[in-house]
Amino acid sequence: MSLTPGFSEAEILEYVLEYQRLPYGSKGAWLKEQSFTKFQFRRWQAAVFGGDLGLGLVPRDSKSMTSAGQPRRDHAREIEERAGAGEIERLRARINELEEVNDALGKAIGLLHQRSVHEPDEHLPTPNRSPSS
Repeated sequence: MSLTPGFSEAEILEYVLEYQRLPYGSKGAWLKEQSFTKFQFRRWQAAVFGGDLGLGLVPRDSKSMTSAGQPRRDHAREIEERAGAGEIERLRARINELEEVNDALGKAIGLLHQRSVHEPDEHLPTPNRSPSS
């Protein structure tokens, strides 16, 4: 049984994280603008915060046994940090790749500069001197 047909796990996670980042007072309006119901979204939140999203489990309609507020925020922060860590690693790899390309280009430019200094320009005409001068 799927949590919500038509939405992937990545989309659900992104919606929940986006909701968590919204400032106080704007969350209700944001929910009204979405293509899913408030009830669906609450199920998604329960699955994400309960760690059941990746398992495809549908949370029960029961009350949480933890105090509301802080545990959910902590779990959301952990999820966001894990997602951010993956993005940071991807960006670091891209930076290393670009630095290597930059070094290679610098060496190529240096070699071209050395070559042009040591060889005369072939496209410039040499002055024609006559024997009578």
